Amino acid sequence: MEPVKVGLLGMGTVGGGTVNVLHRNGEEIARRAGRGIEITHAASRDLNKPRICSTEGITLTTNPNEVVENSELQIVVELIGGDTLARDLVMKAIANGKHVVTANKALIAKHGNEIFAAAQKKGVMVAFEAAVAGGIPIIKAIREGLAGNRIEWLAGIINGTGNFILTEMRDKGSNFEDVLAEAQRLGYAEADPTFDVEGIDAAHKLTILASIAFGIPLQFEKVYNEGITRITREDVESAEQLGYRIKHLGIAKKTANGVEMRVHPTLIPERRLIANVDGVMNAVLVYGDAVGPTLYYGAGAGAEPTASAVVGDIVDVVRTLTSDPENRVPHLAFQPDAISDIPVLPMDEIQTAYYLKMRAQDKPGVLADVTRILGDRGISIEAVLQKEPTSAGEQATITMLTHVVMEGSMNQAIADIEALKSISGPITRIRLEHLNKK
Repeated sequence: MEPVKVGLLGMGTVGGGTVNVLHRNGEEIARRAGRGIEITHAASRDLNKPRICSTEGITLTTNPNEVVENSELQIVVELIGGDTLARDLVMKAIANGKHVVTANKALIAKHGNEIFAAAQKKGVMVAFEAAVAGGIPIIKAIREGLAGNRIEWLAGIINGTGNFILTEMRDKGSNFEDVLAEAQRLGYAEADPTFDVEGIDAAHKLTILASIAFGIPLQFEKVYNEGITRITREDVESAEQLGYRIKHLGIAKKTANGVEMRVHPTLIPERRLIANVDGVMNAVLVYGDAVGPTLYYGAGAGAEPTASAVVGDIVDVVRTLTSDPENRVPHLAFQPDAISDIPVLPMDEIQTAYYLKMRAQDKPGVLADVTRILGDRGISIEAVLQKEPTSAGEQATITMLTHVVMEGSMNQAIADIEALKSISGPITRIRLEHLNKK
């Protein structure tokens, strides 16, 4: 049987890793796929750029349209990133009857509904395992391995840069700015780290995971998003004293009222496995009603970890080249006509526990005023830490953990507390999740 011919859009880190994995493991991959797989064409902006792979046998071009319009190619792999040119090229590849594999989370999160509809109409596949958590096969796990479950919730460390920063802040007692500079020096963070540290990257990935878990349309614009730039060394230390660790989580939950989709710094009990995922590693905890909690851990980025997922998708496409479209695994796990438009809850309506930190005058009655305001809003306190001032005139630091309450009530309580003359500056609020069953 003739090998399947593949074209690459993008020959950077992941593209080079994909070529290397296919070359090194070609015989084993062919045994799994049932046919050989060859990368015969690739598009790159700079044909003379040094690469991590050999380009022998690959026809290179600077024009990506030559790849998507090549009649010899059955699969196009999109690895250029972004959601403008990439969208146009993917839609053109689909229109030309080609299957698509992509590692582009922004593309799927923002335009996936349109892309999948076009692919279904044309009878081709769009595979995107590498778009979330690099080499961890989390999409396949939820979409196929857990297909017998009703997914209750999932929570993931799905951005390695943010996890590296928080790990270094904890382990070395460093400030956010210093660790960010170190992450940039090591190549873990871009010169403009906004997508990573402000949670945009994680929000793209959470959008995809929530859709697959709950059978809802992709709705990136409804994800609540909060970054880690305001987390201080003191917050990390206080969390440790209370038995928690701070992680930047993407959380999706299905409730009786709708779906929660949120990305924000989160306190997690230090005994939880996911609380001990450090450095640039990723992990996703998924709770299914039948299986209970399952944890998926591994490299969330890098040339070959991501290429592992890309090649896995190519193998899946090759295996199904001869099957009817209606017999293939649905893009978003549920059959297209069974996607439910369950409402996504606004942040004011989600319920969680909280870590609160405030600066207060060191005098009698201040703590009583704060607890009274919380009590008036139905907010009960689990723990309190008070750091006494070390010199005259210095303010005390009060740290609290609350029990579960609705976000809207907490917003009102924080506004009332900040209005007290004895409280100085804004209150630091970090959400807290125990991640135990439901």
